[in-house]
Amino acid sequence: MREIFYSHAIREALEEEMARDERVILIGEDIAEYGGAFKITRDMAQRFGKERVRNTPISENGFVGVAVGAAMTGLRPVAELMFMDFLTLAMDQLCNHAAKFRYQYGDQVTIPLVLRCPAGAGRSYGPTHSQSLERWLMSTPGLLVAAPATAEDAKGMLKSAIRCDDPVVFIESKILYGQKQPVPEGEYTVPLGEATVRRGGEHVTLVAYSRMVGEALRAAEALAERGVEAEVVDLRTLAPLDMATVAASVERTGRAVVVEEGPLTGGVAAEVAQRITEECFDVLDAPPIRVAALDVPVPSSAVLEAAATPDWRKIAQGAAEALNY
Repeated sequence: MREIFYSHAIREALEEEMARDERVILIGEDIAEYGGAFKITRDMAQRFGKERVRNTPISENGFVGVAVGAAMTGLRPVAELMFMDFLTLAMDQLCNHAAKFRYQYGDQVTIPLVLRCPAGAGRSYGPTHSQSLERWLMSTPGLLVAAPATAEDAKGMLKSAIRCDDPVVFIESKILYGQKQPVPEGEYTVPLGEATVRRGGEHVTLVAYSRMVGEALRAAEALAERGVEAEVVDLRTLAPLDMATVAASVERTGRAVVVEEGPLTGGVAAEVAQRITEECFDVLDAPPIRVAALDVPVPSSAVLEAAATPDWRKIAQGAAEALNY
């Protein structure tokens, strides 16, 4: 199977869906001539025209609102935030309009909107360009939240998101953009709302998503050198959350470590760990362990950033804590 960059897999999904369906449009800051902050949409304005690849003013609240209106009137917009941190400026349009209109108006409207969000730390971009804010979104009814860990899933899940009639927030780790991974050629999609097991094991379950899946797999390799077989579950979608796959794994292992890149308090890991406790209580040999970032703004210093965010070593330590309970 060929290998391409994660970022190129996203570009392929956009190009294929725009070629397949003329209702698909792209909007965002500097996405036309410049190709966006991370060059995902480079040359796409030349291929599809500026009517379908539109630059916007620096107003996230404005262009996400435009995307909601475009979705309501029959288009399938894909809006790009330069950084997920800027989501704060568009929360009203996203959470009070996009997420709720189908509930308010029933069959009168659909909101086939995708909001692409480059997210996460690891590049020393500092506290306002490095956040992971998905915990805010997964608790908003009406939103789907996707966070693919591989290039294959990034392409297939983005195609599914564009074809979905509900709003999807699509989280893309900036660190993953530059990684080459296998991606099938030809048409395929990956369904939203389905987790997958990336590595089998019998002693402890490591639950992760997005960039943290790779860190969990590294932790599993390190644990295997010490005779511990860790199973790695990739959530892939945070809303809806596929707890059936997680619970099946925990029933096999009896222990769980839940990993996220965002802060520890009130995060994705907290929700998943509590759901594991509720659904798997009788089979647990230890309480679920959370591994997450410190409850501090993401530092600009590379050394401090690494200290504040999770990695494979901290995940392995969490597994050891669960095993030694």
